[in-house]
Amino acid sequence: MRAAPGHPAVEWRISDPQVAYADALAQMEARADAIAAGQDGELVWLLEHPPLYTAGTSAQDTDLRAPQLPVHRTGRGGQFTYHGPGQRVAYVMLDLKKRRPDVRAYVCALEDWIIATLACFNIRGERRSDRVGVWVQRPDKARGPGGEMAEDKIAAVGIRIRRWVTFHGISLNVEPELEHFSGIVPCGITARHLGVTSLVDLGIPVTMAEVDSIMRAQFRTIF
Repeated sequence: MRAAPGHPAVEWRISDPQVAYADALAQMEARADAIAAGQDGELVWLLEHPPLYTAGTSAQDTDLRAPQLPVHRTGRGGQFTYHGPGQRVAYVMLDLKKRRPDVRAYVCALEDWIIATLACFNIRGERRSDRVGVWVQRPDKARGPGGEMAEDKIAAVGIRIRRWVTFHGISLNVEPELEHFSGIVPCGITARHLGVTSLVDLGIPVTMAEVDSIMRAQFRTIF
């Protein structure tokens, strides 16, 4: 995923106030178009949203259990997910033509980025071939009906690529209100031994600024 030699450095932006989803989407799409046109550079934008659900291109209406929050239909891949305070959203706008025009490799790089970030907190994040995102094992929770290890999702991945420029990205649960995930079937996962967690839920008291610093450092090693 590394850029060609001499490629300008990626710009980083951190928004401290919560950003309305529609506003973020408009800014993100405008920036992606500018990157594709050669009028602007790559950007990683770190932010938080007010509480809401987003529905990706594969979302099923039956997976919206209790629409207690606003629902936004979006062009990213994936199904329903939750965004809200305490969750670090990273919108990643990269020009894959100048890196590696390979969608699968890009998704793997995003997952590697999350896994490397979690490792800095001594958390073992793992990918699953049949489930998108990054997962952690939970031996302290009840196993599945076939004896499967309980696992919780700690980070989601949902992307869109247009003219080989990426947008949307990842969301890492730092300290969100986990109860809000109960209003949806997160990413279509219904098995009882599969849930959702966060850094704080795993006993890692960490600030968003600390997470941002580590994410930025680990990004450089992968991208």
